[in-house]
Amino acid sequence: MKVSGSSTSGREVGERVDTDRGRRYTAPNLVGWRRAIPIYGIVGSGPEGRMEAKPMGMWVGRGRKARVAYGFDDIALVPGAVTINPNEVDISWELCGRRFDLPILAAAMDGVVGPKLAVEMGRLGGLGVLNLEGIFARYANPEDVLDRIVSASQEEATKIIQSIYGEPIKEDLIHTRIQDIKKGGGPAVVSSIPQRAERFAQIAQEAGADIFVVQSTVTTARHVATEYTPVDLRKLKRQLAIPLIIGNVVTYEACLELMDCGVDALLIGVGPGAACTSREVLGLGVPQVTATADSAAARDFYYKRTGRYVPIITDGGMTTGGDICKAFASGADAVMIGSAFARAKEAPGRGYHWGMATPHSNLPRGTRIRVGIAGPLEQILFGPAFTEDGTLNLVGAIRTCMGSVGAMNIKELQQTELIIAPSIKTEGKVFQRAQKLGTPR
Repeated sequence: MKVSGSSTSGREVGERVDTDRGRRYTAPNLVGWRRAIPIYGIVGSGPEGRMEAKPMGMWVGRGRKARVAYGFDDIALVPGAVTINPNEVDISWELCGRRFDLPILAAAMDGVVGPKLAVEMGRLGGLGVLNLEGIFARYANPEDVLDRIVSASQEEATKIIQSIYGEPIKEDLIHTRIQDIKKGGGPAVVSSIPQRAERFAQIAQEAGADIFVVQSTVTTARHVATEYTPVDLRKLKRQLAIPLIIGNVVTYEACLELMDCGVDALLIGVGPGAACTSREVLGLGVPQVTATADSAAARDFYYKRTGRYVPIITDGGMTTGGDICKAFASGADAVMIGSAFARAKEAPGRGYHWGMATPHSNLPRGTRIRVGIAGPLEQILFGPAFTEDGTLNLVGAIRTCMGSVGAMNIKELQQTELIIAPSIKTEGKVFQRAQKLGTPR
């Protein structure tokens, strides 16, 4: 069975790209056997023919085990036996039959994406997601409130953000913002929380939106509630004529159940973002390499079972080009990035960035951080880079990495050999570390 959407490769699902098939370590990926199931031990078949598995791990106490999970700093990519001219690799990805030049989305955060950045991101080949829960749907003139957020002291920032987001959302502004993006020539991608998804999806579609995103800290196909009626994702998908992306999720089973609802893509990641504090406040999360690998396993199993390919988008935790490359090698089809683009001149945050859950009135799960301004969005994506820390020319980093591992396209990059290498960033770097060089700052 061939992988759907592969433009230049006829390789089988799970086939290595650059290593001898006879070598013993090439069947299971060294971070997890992504092409069958995640890092689990198979124990039999479950309902509807699904493989069931029990986590393998280490004892953390009597009768209690924990599985080891890995983040971007824990792994490295192994160079290939074949190398390719970086200018000749294909980094595009596909969503519902539409191909995009860049496998990169700018996150739906008010310090990152406004209509201006969304238009520019579209012009450059990517997607910028506008938050319909944010200030652009609450204020006709958001410049004044942006000034208040940026000028607030660190001690007052969260309270001021909470008060600003207390302003009601105005449905006419949803139309206005989508039309602003469309008039600028960009694809209009907008997001909502599940509680408002049905209403906002209808408004967005009528206004001409191209893609609708439903996003919360953790989203599942089975949400139990008696105080309100949970969104019916199957029904929502049937009512939409545009692609539906759902997030966020980090587990194999939850991904499969969301795919069964008919969603068109999934956002992967709970709490890794630079401005997100969900991991500190709630204790939730799975490091992004393992979360991506597990979700990729669900995607591939679902494709084998149904013939429908549902892209996964690693969302958050990526600071450098190297992190982005590791996300793809872990199985991502695309990535969603916030803090790197909050540093763009076109970003609304003017060098500041705050989490989507920062305004929560009762339990904020985000904070305002200063990221500075690095340059225009085009320079962040395509260079030239004037720093050595990997935060500029992200596309150049992806292309160069693909050339070095011998991957002609993203599908092949997903098959790159991974190694567990927590010393990869520090080995031999004593002078860089002493002088604080080579790391984002």
